[in-house]
Amino acid sequence: MSEKRRYLRTDMDLLIRVWGEGTPERILHTRDLSDGGLFLLINGQEVPEVGAVVNVQVQGLPIEAPVKTMEVVRIESAGVGLKHID
Repeated sequence: MSEKRRYLRTDMDLLIRVWGEGTPERILHTRDLSDGGLFLLINGQEVPEVGAVVNVQVQGLPIEAPVKTMEVVRIESAGVGLKHID
């Protein structure tokens, strides 16, 4: 079966701060990212529901990264898929 992805995914481990209404702030690792979004590894932590909107910010950079707004579009046992909405 072929994948019907719109964007090419790149494996990358980044630290991401995630928070939002009803979502406690936490730092998670990415599994991969693309121009359309990213996949966060959750390590068994509770996650927001599909459709929830969260704020994300890359951590560990020499300057403060911008805060981006993303939507939860997929939940798997390993993590959650987020897409850019701003």
